[in-house]
Amino acid sequence: MIDRYARDIMKEKWSTQAKYDAWLEVEKAAVQAWNKIGLINDEDCEKICKNAKFDIERIDEIEKTTKHDVIAFLTSVSESLSEESRWVHYGMTSSDCIDTAVALQIKDSLDLIIEDVENLKKAIAKRAKEHKLTLMVGRSHGIHGEPITFGLVLAIWYDEINRTLELIKHAKKTISVGMISGAMGNFAHAPVELEELVCELLKLSPAPASNQVIQRDRYAQVISALAILASSCEKIAVAIRHYQRTEVYECEEYFSPGQKGSSAMPHKRNPVLSENITGLCRMIRSYTIPAMENVALWHERDISHSSVERFILPDSFITTDFMLNRLIGLIDNLVVYPENMMKNLNLTGGLVFSQRVLLELPKKGISRENAYKIVQRNAMKVWADLQHNKPAIDNEGHSLFLQNLLEDEDIKKSLSKEEVKACFDYSYYTKNVDKIFARVFEK
Repeated sequence: MIDRYARDIMKEKWSTQAKYDAWLEVEKAAVQAWNKIGLINDEDCEKICKNAKFDIERIDEIEKTTKHDVIAFLTSVSESLSEESRWVHYGMTSSDCIDTAVALQIKDSLDLIIEDVENLKKAIAKRAKEHKLTLMVGRSHGIHGEPITFGLVLAIWYDEINRTLELIKHAKKTISVGMISGAMGNFAHAPVELEELVCELLKLSPAPASNQVIQRDRYAQVISALAILASSCEKIAVAIRHYQRTEVYECEEYFSPGQKGSSAMPHKRNPVLSENITGLCRMIRSYTIPAMENVALWHERDISHSSVERFILPDSFITTDFMLNRLIGLIDNLVVYPENMMKNLNLTGGLVFSQRVLLELPKKGISRENAYKIVQRNAMKVWADLQHNKPAIDNEGHSLFLQNLLEDEDIKKSLSKEEVKACFDYSYYTKNVDKIFARVFEK
């Protein structure tokens, strides 16, 4: 339900009704600004602000003739007024209205995205604290490395998502600008003060300089911020897809009663949500190229950007909003299997402790190069034993690697049995988790 609810709220912000509502808000703000400057009297200003409205069907009808959406809109608005209609759009060009209105739409949409990202952070933080000390194996190149905790994995996700939030907030500041600078941006027909008053009313900043449009590097920055956010979200989804693999099975998406995974194989429980999120993130990133290509317009303006933005603006925000809410639900309901994490951690017969042993030998006077050779040859024996199906851990709880080390003559010369066994202590790898969490969650 959260997916559909969130999607509908964002969709409303990019509906035809919302577009014309924003246009009318800008036009009314301009009328109020002209009133403060002294051009429009109080009576006409009040009439316009109170009575001005539009009819979408009428706009569509007029546009069939005019072939110009803003003129069709203004004609519809003027039909709701009397003689005071002469002041609507006074001294303005189409993009003064459109670009300032789109800034309002983007700003409002980014507020929703920011709320989504904050909720995602909360979901990740909750699960991170839940699994702060849940041991699992860390992987590099997809190969087992050393013990970590699932909480640390989640802390990294949280920290990265927090950085994307700062990008989104910066993009919001960048796009929250308006313009009422006229046909070529030279304020020939309206004073600079008019733009400042309009932007103040709309809670925007005046663009320091504009031509006939707000410059599209601002839009490109917004879409790029959403794309970076999507990449970080995809990173999370891809990790979950790996954890749910049958051979790994450390986490899985919640599988609700009555849910089906395959039309042919009744046993299947597939990571469909994280796969869906992966696909959605690919789409969100795809909008960055046309957004960047929109930056280079001819001279003071052309309209090559217009058709592009009719796609990328609503689609970017609606898709991002939907994806984020889906990911929040996935994280909230993620099923974690600590026992399987521990099982996988022990899968390589203690090899995850190799660096710990390596670092103990130089303390006994052995060169690092020789220490590496000693540890590696014992590690390679484990790989060979595992290939021949030798148990990773014996009946006494000793791993293959520990067994090899305890039998190695070079090891015996440098480390006691107790010192070797001490290298296989999991708490050694969790001793700084609290400090890391403080840096991530308490900053």
